[in-house]
Amino acid sequence: MSMSRWSTVTLTAAAVVGLGVLPVMAAPSPGTADAAFVQTAHQGNLPEITAGHDAQKNGQDTCVKDAGAILVRDHTKLDADLSQLAAKGKIQLPDAPSPEQQAASNQVKTMAGSSGYDKAWLAAQEDAHTKTLASIDKQISQGKDADTTAAARKARPVVAMHLEMVRGGTCHTM
Repeated sequence: MSMSRWSTVTLTAAAVVGLGVLPVMAAPSPGTADAAFVQTAHQGNLPEITAGHDAQKNGQDTCVKDAGAILVRDHTKLDADLSQLAAKGKIQLPDAPSPEQQAASNQVKTMAGSSGYDKAWLAAQEDAHTKTLASIDKQISQGKDADTTAAARKARPVVAMHLEMVRGGTCHTM
């Protein structure tokens, strides 16, 4: 075997063997800040999906109804990705919105059928998406788990677009 061919075989074997010792990207471990982000993001998706359905049913303005449909579509997809990440890391996900989220949702629902519903819904969505965006930015800048941070990066433009749709209590569909 020529020296050049021997070098190629040796380098290839070293690369193959070396792959076995490289760290494998793992899902976030329970109890870490990365796992807390997954749990919080999932818990944020739950009321967004519900609020989207509620807007489709109770919104007065077509724009609010359309924004609700967009929230349902996007948060359902984002949550499916988070659920896979949680399963991979054996992270227990909350099965309901937080009491604060539930209270905000209930407050908006009490206005269903009134002229103030749309404005209240938009304001609640602006608040929720502002908080979510801050959480995503924190994960992107401080996250340790590459998969979790990648999920945050993927979610960021979606959540930012939602925030722009509802900013200022005025509906702006994109």
